[in-house]
Amino acid sequence: MRLRVVHHTRYLYQSPVVVAQHVAHLQPRTLPGQLLLAHTLQVAPEPLLMDQSLDTFGNVRTFFSLQSPHDTLDVTSTSLILTEPGTELDDSPSWETVRDRLQYRAHAPYEPCAEFVFPSPYVPRHEAFADYARPFFKARRPFLDACHDLMAHIHADFEYQSASTEVNTPALEALKQKRGVCQDFAHIMIACLRSLGLPARYVSGYLLTQPPPGKPRLVGADASHAWVSVPHEDHWVDFDPTNNRCGVHRAGEDYVTVAHGRDFGDVSPLRGVIQGGGTHRLEVAVTVAPEAEWDTLSTQTKETSA
Repeated sequence: MRLRVVHHTRYLYQSPVVVAQHVAHLQPRTLPGQLLLAHTLQVAPEPLLMDQSLDTFGNVRTFFSLQSPHDTLDVTSTSLILTEPGTELDDSPSWETVRDRLQYRAHAPYEPCAEFVFPSPYVPRHEAFADYARPFFKARRPFLDACHDLMAHIHADFEYQSASTEVNTPALEALKQKRGVCQDFAHIMIACLRSLGLPARYVSGYLLTQPPPGKPRLVGADASHAWVSVPHEDHWVDFDPTNNRCGVHRAGEDYVTVAHGRDFGDVSPLRGVIQGGGTHRLEVAVTVAPEAEWDTLSTQTKETSA
């Protein structure tokens, strides 16, 4: 699929911001099954400084600095991506084999995925998560099979409910209330795996959604998405507990990966430090659509504006 993604973020401040520095993770990656064809990042007002680099996980990170007073900030990321379907799950070793291989041993070869076994700011290791996951990790069960059933159980056991949690809602609280958004579902699955000594990373991106039958696709009606990936041999396998979908490299051709890290904090789409501003209002609009539909969407936007 050739997918175009427009992610628009607007901050409206109560009083002028004097100085601001921001970091964005908004450029999709080129990965197996995903090719970034084009990307632009527009910021208004125009930054005094704008610079790109790779973070420790290989994600594209954009830093920009604003040194003049402003009461609004608009950041628009536009991307064109070519995606391919993922493939079915492979045979895998037992989950105990994966766990034992990543346990620390003096002079053992370095395993890059071992860094995703440890707790992180949004994903603690806790016995409550281990207890929740244990029924699916029976003795000598294949690792990927167990991950699949844990994903399916979270999907069935939790209620997806917009605005039921905040960005900083602890994963343990989300586990207790059995509801949340995609970020919570991902954090809970990651916490379950790590609490058993297994590696898992957080993936941020987008998912192409379909409008209701007979209704047009709406500009700005989508949102960022999040899911989980685990290592297997020389590749990663994606698990999306929000939608109960999985696949090697990706859960489907309708997924777009932007970044991955230990948890949401590593790959937040936009964060920063400001001087001034007072209280603020945040508006986010995301549109994901096949490239062929964009002419229609552009017409719709003009008609709506009129």
